[in-house]
Amino acid sequence: MAKSMAAVVVVVRSFLLCLFSSQIAAAQFAATLTSLRPRLPNDTLCNHLILPAGYPCSEHTVQTKDGYLLALHRVSSRTGNISEQQGPPVLLQHGLFMGGDAWFLDSPEQSLGFILADHGFDVWVGNVRGTRWSHGHVSLSEKDKEFWDWSWQELALHDLADMICYINSITNTKIFVVGHSQGTIMSLAAFTQPDIVEMVEAAALLCPISYLGHVSAPFVLRMVNMHLDQMILAMGIHELNFRSDWGINLVDSICDGHVDCNDLLSSITGKNCCFNNSRVDFYLEYEPHPSSSKNLRHLFQMIRKDTFSKYDYGLFKNLKLYGQLKPPIFDLGHIPKSLPLWIAYGGNDDLADVTDLQHTLKELQSKPELLYLENYGHVDFLLSVNAKKDVYDHMIRFFRSWGKSSSSY
Repeated sequence: MAKSMAAVVVVVRSFLLCLFSSQIAAAQFAATLTSLRPRLPNDTLCNHLILPAGYPCSEHTVQTKDGYLLALHRVSSRTGNISEQQGPPVLLQHGLFMGGDAWFLDSPEQSLGFILADHGFDVWVGNVRGTRWSHGHVSLSEKDKEFWDWSWQELALHDLADMICYINSITNTKIFVVGHSQGTIMSLAAFTQPDIVEMVEAAALLCPISYLGHVSAPFVLRMVNMHLDQMILAMGIHELNFRSDWGINLVDSICDGHVDCNDLLSSITGKNCCFNNSRVDFYLEYEPHPSSSKNLRHLFQMIRKDTFSKYDYGLFKNLKLYGQLKPPIFDLGHIPKSLPLWIAYGGNDDLADVTDLQHTLKELQSKPELLYLENYGHVDFLLSVNAKKDVYDHMIRFFRSWGKSSSSY
């Protein structure tokens, strides 16, 4: 058994090295796998995007139960004072390969983080482990494979849970949660846990995901069919960084002759109607952020099996860790009926498919308020030039209808 596994690793290693050899030398490829991204003290989200726009911003560090050090940013309106923030707290949770910067990439009149601050909300911006803005781990280095031993399961039950708990302890009140894409997977999983959901006032989910069985994005399906998740883990690649040389060449290899990647974004997310193409170069200064190979594999497990479950380690390790042969499900029926939910979704979203959303809605006890935009794709809900009118104004009305102190914001 050990010999056969070793043979698989050798074959996969040879395959990937050959795949990349036309672009980079094998030695360079190996070096990029363990490259560090040094972060200077002033290299913060506040300094890059928020303070220059004239908004007060402070950075907090949250230590998770498993030792990761997360950056949590607090933002108030241009006329406000963070130390005297009066509005209700709202946590913005970004998606896969993104960071907290995703909420501030356009003008103050178009970016949700700025818009909420200008409406008097006490805005908190989450950054999960492994992203540019967070601070590593109390004992592990980014070079350690153990640093990357996590999936969205840990992001939900540790990162999101501990950020919610921290904000609750500072503000002494329940909070609103906004998630986009993977941020909604994290939110829905976390809300099944009574000790977490009791600190949440209401939630707004953009492009919500819990089931992925009907994903239709060509680039994603190509990766799933290649079993790319298993390949990179067999290679010993634990950090998934598409800004590295090997990551760039990996994208090229997937596109080559198999997927039309002339519009790479559309091949990943679906056609976005209202995305400002002239700002792509600016967006790419910040995106994509790294994630873990294990996280990608967990997401691909969801696509292949159409389940909303914990990470599948295989029969024997499942039995050891979970006490059962199959990974436990996250039961959406455990989300309290009393939790107000607002959901926005699009007809051109190839990741958060309408059929999968219907599956989610059937399992919830409550009946969320829904906003459907037929021409919106996955990224439009973050970066559409019309998102304020089309999406955010509706979200703010929803929060105001449920906030305990709606008259103050």
